[in-house]
Amino acid sequence: MSDDTSPQTDTPPDRLSVNPDSPYYNEAVLARDVGIKFKGAEKTNVEEYCVSEGWIRVSVGNTRDRKGNPLTLKLTGKVEPYYKS
Repeated sequence: MSDDTSPQTDTPPDRLSVNPDSPYYNEAVLARDVGIKFKGAEKTNVEEYCVSEGWIRVSVGNTRDRKGNPLTLKLTGKVEPYYKS
């Protein structure tokens, strides 16, 4: 595990997903309650983000795909992850 995904750092990782099947899923980091500011506004429905590429994936209502995962929409812009606590 690299240092940027370590839960002991004060900076969240560059990329993170809430889906356990994703290679970017990190339970230890998610346990610290990561918040996301996207284009200066707080977002609560973020499924995945990438700071270096400047995008987030947000869930679209309660819609699910055929595998039962939330249907997502990719938005581009400035992404600012932070730890809430």
